[in-house]
Amino acid sequence: MKKVLLATEKPFAKKAVDNIREIIEKAGMQFVVLEKYTSPDELIHATASANALIVRSDLVTRQVLEAAPELKIVVRAGAGYDNIDLKTATEKGVVVMNTPGQNANAVAELVFGLLIYLLRHGFNGTTGNELRGKKLGIHAYGYIGKIVAQIARGFGMTISAYDPYVDKSIMEKDNVKCMASAEQLYEENQIVSLHLPANDQTKKSIHYDLLKRMPEGAVLVNTARKEIIHEESLLKMFEERKDFRYCADVAPDCLAVIKEKYEGRYFFTAKKTGAQTHEANNNAGIAAARQIVNFFLHGDTTFQVNK
Repeated sequence: MKKVLLATEKPFAKKAVDNIREIIEKAGMQFVVLEKYTSPDELIHATASANALIVRSDLVTRQVLEAAPELKIVVRAGAGYDNIDLKTATEKGVVVMNTPGQNANAVAELVFGLLIYLLRHGFNGTTGNELRGKKLGIHAYGYIGKIVAQIARGFGMTISAYDPYVDKSIMEKDNVKCMASAEQLYEENQIVSLHLPANDQTKKSIHYDLLKRMPEGAVLVNTARKEIIHEESLLKMFEERKDFRYCADVAPDCLAVIKEKYEGRYFFTAKKTGAQTHEANNNAGIAAARQIVNFFLHGDTTFQVNK
């Protein structure tokens, strides 16, 4: 009997766990749960006898993979998979998948929650700004970017996007202006929302040369990964541009400096929370469970990311 381990330091909603269990057990597989663990050793021990592993932002390191000789598949319940050691997984013949699109709506909605909170000064009673009529630039036009554009239209915003991997016709069909370059995106938009993955090409790619191009009243929103921000550039923008504001669902490493010097010009959630809704939990969890079942029963590797 195949053993499927759900290992999440940040637990899924109970309904999501119940739905995952139902799918796994209906397929004749054993389902085991490890939640709220406090050390990597607990994950290593639990994974040692597993054939399949479902995680969220949990770190699936070389140590975890080397301690799991029976492991055949790891599914990241979410889009980003930089928390998984793909090189080691590939070396060991372990298939790694993600569940693209399942958390997209939750993250897209958070973009506007962050924006409204920041533009209204944390609802402290002072005069803020509205979104209607503002120009929004979407940096990376994938699952999340498309929904951000849909929501932005409801706010009456002017929308453009830059993504060299997405055909111009797709953006135009969505009534989104396609920018020719990242530089143009930042030059023409007061608000820029980031939806880039964290990889060798994107880490620290949001730098001063881009940010300095933003018009007066610049607002940068990051619901992607903190690693894509060049933090020295971020601090330089805060220092040089008194109009610059930044909000994210994960605090930068330079948080202490920002808190000390730039009160009222930032907001960060307590922990990464983009996908932390009951609906997203359920969607991503069910997708992960089905992908594991289809992998073992039918050899389906549709969402494999380490090919």
